[in-house]
Amino acid sequence: MRILLIGDIIGKKGREIVSSMLPEFKQKEGIDFCIANGENLAGGFGMTPKVVQQVYTAGVDVLTGGNHIWSKKEIYQIIDTDEKILRPLNYPIGVPGQGGRIYTVNNQQIGVISLCGRVFMDALDCPFRTVMVEVKKMRAETPNIIVDFHAEATSEKIAMGLYLDGLVSAVIGTHTHVQTADERILPEGTAYITDTGMVGAKNSVIGVDSAAIIKRYLTSMPHQFEVTKTGPGIFCGVIMEISSDTGNALSIRRIQQEI
Repeated sequence: MRILLIGDIIGKKGREIVSSMLPEFKQKEGIDFCIANGENLAGGFGMTPKVVQQVYTAGVDVLTGGNHIWSKKEIYQIIDTDEKILRPLNYPIGVPGQGGRIYTVNNQQIGVISLCGRVFMDALDCPFRTVMVEVKKMRAETPNIIVDFHAEATSEKIAMGLYLDGLVSAVIGTHTHVQTADERILPEGTAYITDTGMVGAKNSVIGVDSAAIIKRYLTSMPHQFEVTKTGPGIFCGVIMEISSDTGNALSIRRIQQEI
């Protein structure tokens, strides 16, 4: 099974890039299943039904979340009914939505888990203990499991990869919007990368207009951030091939294309 996981899609520019290139890219690469981090879809913060549908039409099969999942109130309209949307698993009990689901792809099952880190981020339930419970449940049905670990600290991400090595097909980091060059298959067969990067404006500060960011650093005063909507774009992600029999990763390859 060939799986594409796209990095954080940032606002209008990111959505336009996905719409313009994803259909042909999936066909060219023989992609069976496409996951994307969607927490920045709507103006850089959160999701709305309209923007969600736009990336579905382009070929995204599942949207994972992160710390901005609740930034748009419209998410509450769909979080409990749209099974393609996953919010982080380790929110407290009673929070709307689900953090993990099993999907059927070409008569094969694949589990997807959205997970948030805690280092330098908002306090949530322990991602390590929470994810292990979900992984054990999923493995009763399928060995094919992809974890999107939305976290800030490299050390926390690496620790998660090694913690789940051999139990899931891949642990893919998101959140920083900067692609790392440490993709590998861990000793027990799990594909790993610290961060898959973003889809958005290349000449920006992680997708945001640089002028406001620079002013903030120069003055230490608050400035309103705006997603960069013009100029060249960048499309980042990873392609993984996994054995449907064992769930082990056979390969992982970084994708970074200027648009």
